[in-house]
Amino acid sequence: MKLTVVGGGSTYTPELIDGIAGRRVGLAVDEVVLVDPDVGRLEVVGAFSRRLLAHAGHPARVTTTTDLERGADGASAVLLQLRVGGQAARASDETFPLVCDCVGQETTGAGGLAKALRTVPVVLDIADRVRRVAGDDAWIVDFTNPVGIVTRALLQAGHRAVGLCNVAITFQRWTAGLLGVPPDSVRLGHVGLNHLSWETGVFVDGVDRLPELLADHADALGGHVGLPGSLVRRLGAVPSYYLKYFYEHDEVVRRQHVEPPRAEVVAGVEEELLGVYADPAVVTKPEQLSRRGGAYYSEAAVQLVHALTGGGGAEQHVVNVRNGGALPFLPDDAVVEVPAAVDGGGAAPLPVPPVPPAFAGLIAHVTAYEQLALDAALNGGRDRVADALLAHPLVGQHAVADRLADELVARNADFLPWARGASGKGAR
Repeated sequence: MKLTVVGGGSTYTPELIDGIAGRRVGLAVDEVVLVDPDVGRLEVVGAFSRRLLAHAGHPARVTTTTDLERGADGASAVLLQLRVGGQAARASDETFPLVCDCVGQETTGAGGLAKALRTVPVVLDIADRVRRVAGDDAWIVDFTNPVGIVTRALLQAGHRAVGLCNVAITFQRWTAGLLGVPPDSVRLGHVGLNHLSWETGVFVDGVDRLPELLADHADALGGHVGLPGSLVRRLGAVPSYYLKYFYEHDEVVRRQHVEPPRAEVVAGVEEELLGVYADPAVVTKPEQLSRRGGAYYSEAAVQLVHALTGGGGAEQHVVNVRNGGALPFLPDDAVVEVPAAVDGGGAAPLPVPPVPPAFAGLIAHVTAYEQLALDAALNGGRDRVADALLAHPLVGQHAVADRLADELVARNADFLPWARGASGKGAR
């Protein structure tokens, strides 16, 4: 099996390689190809990835290339983990919304829309080129944020794609520790959208242990997601840590005005990691990688690819997949993040219990925004950007949406061909 990683020069990549090296899933990988336009990072990450596999005694080889077609030719699965604009663009996404006292974040709100506008056209171009050389049977696994919007774009264009996030597997591993049970024995009642999800059940051997967790560990659960334990107990479910941007919007903004953006922190961690990776004496995953984010990404990705490439019978994974009636209050072509049965034929959402109104309303609201965001990403136009922002619950006022739209377009014009001319501002 040939596995291709687009954005292979990312400091995330050794996390994935470590998952393959650990052989925790019988994924029979013969070759891992790292594709990236940054030759310097590619050489450092590629050499370290080879040392990781060699130290673990894994026979797979790692190759590197800047040529997408060469890297994807014959691949069984292609993982997308790219960042259009790099950390500089992320820093912009995390700061420009603050001019209107709106949350600055790279995957939701105005910053998330900026990232979607930069990313969707690039990912669709990559997917088209991958399909030409790898064939219609190759799977595209998207880890590129905003995962829900990007995955919807891929599916809408007819690609064989599944979206992946590490939020669910991180919570699974953490709650397994609280309950003192093996992680693989935990099944989550995970429902919502990417970065807008709740755990409505934590099942061990078919028994829902969430009531016990809420009774005994509400404060710890709240601390894990950055919200008060009392709120978690009242909700009767555990929101993902991205819900703090909705449930504590003003407090988050207050902190963001005085604290350095996450992009600055990550840039420092990345510089440190690349230095560690370049040391030929380092042959195992360094501790610093845990500060980069993306915990358990390797396990989630390896398990998902194993299932998609026919590694066994149907397996259950929390993934981003076409709704298809799973949440009846959403359009069928929306992309939802729910448990799904995954095998060589793809991912099919499993039945979802009725969603409480407090969650369903917000899910529907953000789904409508995502539809408008995808329209703006595909068709361009300053007014489409403003319309998407107006529909977002973290913006929602026309004067704010207009100001943020102008700021977003100005800051991202180098990545948006339609915005470079004088007609960009007024274009529908």
